[in-house]
Amino acid sequence: MWRLVLPVCLLISLGLTSTPRPAAPAVHGRSASAHEQPSFGRHDRGRYATAYAAHERTAAAGAARQRYGVAIVRVGLMPKDTSQEYEITFWNSIKDSQYASDYEAYLKAYPNGRFAPLAQARLTRLRAEASKPAAASATPATSATPALHPASTPAAAAPPPAPAPAPQAKTPPAPAALPPTPPAAQTKAAPASAPPAAAAAAAAAVAAKGNPAISKPGPHDIQDCPSCPVLVAVTPGNFTMGIDTDDASERPAHRVTISHSYALAKYAVTVAQWNACVAAGACPRLSSENNASPNAPVRDVSWDDAQQYVKWLSKVSGKPYRLPTEAEWEYAARAGTETRYWWGNDMRKGTANCKDCGPPWHVEAPDDVGSFPANAFGFYDMAGGVWEWVSDCWHNSYKNAPNDGHSWDEPNCQTRVIRGGSWRDGAGYMLAATRFKYDSSVRYEANGFRVARDMK
Repeated sequence: MWRLVLPVCLLISLGLTSTPRPAAPAVHGRSASAHEQPSFGRHDRGRYATAYAAHERTAAAGAARQRYGVAIVRVGLMPKDTSQEYEITFWNSIKDSQYASDYEAYLKAYPNGRFAPLAQARLTRLRAEASKPAAASATPATSATPALHPASTPAAAAPPPAPAPAPQAKTPPAPAALPPTPPAAQTKAAPASAPPAAAAAAAAAVAAKGNPAISKPGPHDIQDCPSCPVLVAVTPGNFTMGIDTDDASERPAHRVTISHSYALAKYAVTVAQWNACVAAGACPRLSSENNASPNAPVRDVSWDDAQQYVKWLSKVSGKPYRLPTEAEWEYAARAGTETRYWWGNDMRKGTANCKDCGPPWHVEAPDDVGSFPANAFGFYDMAGGVWEWVSDCWHNSYKNAPNDGHSWDEPNCQTRVIRGGSWRDGAGYMLAATRFKYDSSVRYEANGFRVARDMK
């Protein structure tokens, strides 16, 4: 009899100690694969790197459970390889945030998570606070009427570009169901009934007004059309890409030879330049809260959005515009140096737009393009300002990376590389080798881009 009972008990025991494979967190409406990373930014290397590592371990453990059908769980301890630990790490990284987009990202990844009610409550509060300035601007003017929100005042009445609102007044990035109010520069564009070419020309005229990125190209700069970003030609050469003493994704340092000539935008694409594409009907409207100043770098753009812009730019200019490759970007950022920063091995105040890099710096938003010194190749804001999309697919290291400067791509790639750090990050992110990743469909308020094209 015991020979029959023992196998049954063993099966029951294995069933109790086995755990189902956890579902990967949803990334913008679709389930993430075992190789796909969650779509929030590493703006604190320690806590976000821990979260990513936990996610990768969870995916590996899930694959093992699926293969062998059983997993041993130690009683009384939370296993290290669990989605719960990853969720807790994610929450701890945003629990004190004043940005609605952080709570939106959590709710997309964990709609039924343990902190979902609290995240929803904070998101509701932040949205309510963000709506107060709009309500105040709609109230008839009286002696007791409060001051208008900076983004709601007419552009002509504000001498310098108004800074972005304080963090408490931020709105989530451009939800599809609630199109944001267009920025001031955008509202000056041609009427909707005008043909796309006329609308783009009108927007370009607005963009050129007082915008150093458009109105004052240097004698050796390249500008292919009135609404096109100013480019700087880059001479072929070789350099050491990456660094062996920092983040593992930046290793191994390796020599890259760029034998082709290319041109790269002198500045990140600005709000005004983006709005020229919007006026032509070729690019989506973005959050006006995060894109209030026409001379500031455009942000809240995904890799997919950037592809729409370069496609439109190629059409209006007749030139083959694209995103730079990661190697082209770093080659231009280093500008002939092999030091930690493009200016040397030590941080120099006032050289980059980051939170502890010195003035000019504002917590609310990045400064206008060109507010900080250019590097030796003539490129501005390659450190700080906004993270910049490049064309490459994300790889966890440079092992087997191409050494000719071309894009390192993969079929059906969904995770792309961003470079350079942002104004919200510390000096440790301003290194020329700094790199990170984002899902190509994600819009995040610290992400922007600059364009490139081949010189033929």
